[in-house]
Amino acid sequence: MRNYYEILGVDKTASEADLKKAYRKLAMQYHPDRNQGDKAAEEKFKEINEAYAVLSDPQKKRQYDTVGDTRFHQQYSSDDIFRNTDFASIFEEMGLGGRGSFFSSFFGGGGFGGARGAGAGYGYAGPQKGQDVEYPLTIGFLEAYNGTERRVKFSLSDGTEREMTVRIPKGVKAGSRLRISGRGAPSRGGGPAGDLFIIVQVAEHPDFKRVEDNLEVVLTLKISEALLGTSKDVNTPEGLRKVKIPAGVKAGTKIRLKGLGFADPNGQRGDLFAVVELEIPRELSDEQKRLIEALAEVGL
Repeated sequence: MRNYYEILGVDKTASEADLKKAYRKLAMQYHPDRNQGDKAAEEKFKEINEAYAVLSDPQKKRQYDTVGDTRFHQQYSSDDIFRNTDFASIFEEMGLGGRGSFFSSFFGGGGFGGARGAGAGYGYAGPQKGQDVEYPLTIGFLEAYNGTERRVKFSLSDGTEREMTVRIPKGVKAGSRLRISGRGAPSRGGGPAGDLFIIVQVAEHPDFKRVEDNLEVVLTLKISEALLGTSKDVNTPEGLRKVKIPAGVKAGTKIRLKGLGFADPNGQRGDLFAVVELEIPRELSDEQKRLIEALAEVGL
């Protein structure tokens, strides 16, 4: 799918009024009532509505701008995208109609695929689901590695405060949206409550770097250790592990410690890689200079 901003013909700085103006113009042009039997227009109409459903909602727009198109669609279902967008009222304002046969045949009849479950958001039969709530939560690097529990406290739009314990799974990635069903705002029309989404951010670690589900840590060697080989303790999230360094190891070499990376959703762990760096002294003693000069004389 094309970028939502391209679909509506606006840029990221477009105001709410600009978005609505662009949407109304395109919706009027491609509305199925004006393009009977035109499948291309129907597909275009679907794109326009999906783009507007995301960009007109501050929370969805912020997430879309943050993670990009591909990751957004991995995290949001069609139900999530169209929920709480009242197209019925918009179409009625435009004089195109917004209830009855149009919605049952187009929205409800599969025109938006998985969005059928979000029917109340379009204004046709069925109580509307309550508003979803997003809660940003920053956790430590090792908390993401091991998993943790956090007590969170948040307020709903009506001022009601809620507090609960949430479980953060092992291996969670920065930007993940953890969904807790039914813990958002209550429905005003007797429908199900909205959901709570925990938006996870992970603090950096002074020693470890995450690369997908793998970890990297710097292993600093003296020149003599790199030339002759040695054994060294490597820092891991599970304590020190001793590794054997082969003679002649080069800077940038990665020494693998299997299974000490992050867990994936299936429980399989990545690896930890100790990345070799060489310690080059800035100053040498007279004795060190003499020895280095002797090495140079023999070709080292």
